[in-house]
Amino acid sequence: MKRDQRTCRACIDAGYPLESWPVIAPREGQRAYLFGQAPGIVEGEERRPWRGRAGQTLRRWFELDEDAFYETFYCASVTRCYPGRQASGRGDRAPTPEEQRLCSRWRDHELRLLQPQLVVTVGGLAARTLLNVRSVTECVGVRYELDGVPAVPLPHPSGASSWLNLPENRERVVAAVDLIRNELARL
Repeated sequence: MKRDQRTCRACIDAGYPLESWPVIAPREGQRAYLFGQAPGIVEGEERRPWRGRAGQTLRRWFELDEDAFYETFYCASVTRCYPGRQASGRGDRAPTPEEQRLCSRWRDHELRLLQPQLVVTVGGLAARTLLNVRSVTECVGVRYELDGVPAVPLPHPSGASSWLNLPENRERVVAAVDLIRNELARL
């Protein structure tokens, strides 16, 4: 599966201007599946997930060093390549619905093969994709089930979002991280 992902060029062949080769999870064997929106610029350059500032924030939320983080979570995303910057220059471009569709086979295949015992979505696009929720505000701090598997949404830890500036949203993150820790302890 990883070999095939490394060489995937489906979006390029469809005419999308991507900025990287696919970003691949560095390890296997984890029981928790971390599902984000798309790799960022640092991840695209290094071809490893959650290497930039957002990844540092995420690891800080979990109180995990880098090795423990990758040993705990199989890292995946809605799309597997860095999509480039937004035209405004603020933040990264969100993958188009067609790019999302082209990458969905990887997610479906991973979930079938890995059979994770916990799913953590990171950001609104990931939560909408897997859990069919409308907004991050409604779902962060709430435990869901995805085909009988516990699923806990988090907001994206990016500095591009102002969502975390509100105290009540930071409280939602604390509640979500507590849910995730409890589920991880169960594994």
